[in-house]
Amino acid sequence: EEEVERVLVSEHSWRPCPISRRRVRGCLQWVKRQLFRVGEDWYFLFILGVLMATISFTMDVIVTRLHLAHMWLYREIGDIGVLKYLSWTLYPMALAAFSTGFSQSITPHSGGSGIPELKTILMGVVLEDYLAIQNFGAKVVGLTCTLTCGSTVFLGKVGPYVHLSAMAAAYLGKMRTTVTREYENKFKQHEMLVAAQAVGVATVFGAPISGVLFSIEVMSPHFAVRDYWRGFFAATCGAFMFRLLAVFNSEQETIAALFKSDLRIDFPFDLLETFFFLILGIICGIVACAYLFCQRWLMVAVKKNRLTAKLLATDKPVYTVLVVLLLASITFPPGLGQFMASRLTMKEHLISLFDNRTWGSLVPNASGVVKPGGLWQEWDHSSATIYGTLTFFLIMKFWMLILATTLPLPAGYFMPIFIYGAAIGRLVGEVVALLFPRGLHSEGPPRPIIPAGYALAGAAAFSGSVTHAVSTALLVCEATGHLGHILPTVLAVLVANAISQKNQPSFYDGTIIVKKLPYLPPIRSRHIASYQVVVEEFMERQVVALAKGDGFQEVLVALDASADAEYPVVESTGSPTLVGTVSRSQLVTFLQNHEHPQTPQGEKLATVGTLGDDCTIEPIMLQFSPWTSLHQAYHLFQLLKLQRIFVTCSGELVGAVSRAEVK
Repeated sequence: EEEVERVLVSEHSWRPCPISRRRVRGCLQWVKRQLFRVGEDWYFLFILGVLMATISFTMDVIVTRLHLAHMWLYREIGDIGVLKYLSWTLYPMALAAFSTGFSQSITPHSGGSGIPELKTILMGVVLEDYLAIQNFGAKVVGLTCTLTCGSTVFLGKVGPYVHLSAMAAAYLGKMRTTVTREYENKFKQHEMLVAAQAVGVATVFGAPISGVLFSIEVMSPHFAVRDYWRGFFAATCGAFMFRLLAVFNSEQETIAALFKSDLRIDFPFDLLETFFFLILGIICGIVACAYLFCQRWLMVAVKKNRLTAKLLATDKPVYTVLVVLLLASITFPPGLGQFMASRLTMKEHLISLFDNRTWGSLVPNASGVVKPGGLWQEWDHSSATIYGTLTFFLIMKFWMLILATTLPLPAGYFMPIFIYGAAIGRLVGEVVALLFPRGLHSEGPPRPIIPAGYALAGAAAFSGSVTHAVSTALLVCEATGHLGHILPTVLAVLVANAISQKNQPSFYDGTIIVKKLPYLPPIRSRHIASYQVVVEEFMERQVVALAKGDGFQEVLVALDASADAEYPVVESTGSPTLVGTVSRSQLVTFLQNHEHPQTPQGEKLATVGTLGDDCTIEPIMLQFSPWTSLHQAYHLFQLLKLQRIFVTCSGELVGAVSRAEVK
């Protein structure tokens, strides 16, 4: 008895104070009920915004310090040309190679932007392991190394950061099911992913409003208004935290715009300048069409070329090193880089292009002493004017940006085209200021042209036309804190979008086409004839169907004939009235539980049964008529995330339409 008592005491010795523990557990349950009384969505969206803002700011700090280390090494190495060249090229080569090798060794989903795949997921297509949390670390490390390469590679972080936000949102969604002890809900998952899109953009630019609008335009062909507040709340939390951390880090005295500008507000632009903003929109639209075409062509060419295809299949880091070596050699400051302001970081590129001063009037008076805030002097060269350096920058960066998009490393492509558009606008603004030094009105007080306003409009117009988004006009205003040029900026964006959307798919849709992802491309034609195309013209007419009275043999033939996930069930062979569908898994179970008609008597498993008696036939909730238009079918597939739908005429099955037929 003493031994048994000793065993009982030892078993319960690790759980002391059972009454106190029950009270504490009860108090925690009461606190959880009180907190979740207003809804658990608020807390998880807040956590998502704050978490992604913290990671974004930490990543920026690390990238800045690593870039400063690179610049210190380049300066301290002396005037020996070979050593300076090696320090300029080997540093980004090593980082890019590590980014590619590390991220690709953990997961093949870490390369590229991530937005095309996320668009596909939001359309209802399942991409295995794409949002797995184990990919998060690989993408963060790889993206940090990519950004540290700086203006040599000229890549950004918007796309990958949207992907990171989506992975964090998917993980938080699983945590919510654990905390609330509810079943996993696909609608809840979708709501968190929608909020994650806005958080990804807002925590990069510190712009919550345009972050939500841009994510809606780029990611969602159809948007549920009930998700609107989720995106705004999470994006606001993320943007506020992102800018608050800058104050805590003594980078700013208060919360301000990321690319703060000092543009004049009292008279930002003359009414007649609207004509030049219109021309700027046309130029951005034409250049965007050329950019999209060449980028898509190069992506296909790299995959078809025997050498590059082999390198991308077996030795991705080697391909990365070769491309980065070419880009770094061109941007080497004592070489061609001196005409491209290659010593500036990507943020400094934007700050210099948004400079309030007119460079054309500063150059004749410029001295050899660098003035405070004189980043514009990087664009000035003794053997070339600022017009020449801006033109050379645009020509070289056009194909360099396209080449950089083929690199198999985590990278974003929005910031490069944003800067490229700002350079287009700056060049147009400087030319207009050169032609009209006193402004467009020769009489009265001089009202000089402000080239920085054209840079704002150019950044929004070019990036908007490449991504087929209009909200970039607001993004520019939020990122710079300047609203004086909002109307001409919107005009330029609309004109550029009208040209690009008519002639080319967006950057992300083009990537989807090249990667052959299961995504429905937008209907580009708005001609009246496209509305006359009906389902009967492209539906699949040979549909494998089963009757309610079919047995073992008919089910076996149907399963061998196609690999569909579900099969239509009709009333009978002579009366093809559609009554519902049955899943493939149920048909397999039906075969396992029933006998083949030719099975020997001693080996029979069960009695003969029919499909209608032993299988659950699901009712049809939606069906097409042969005269349903293509546009109606397309919007229903997108809105309801359909995979396949049957076509009936007077209730009788006549065909089926899947995503393949619609595409």
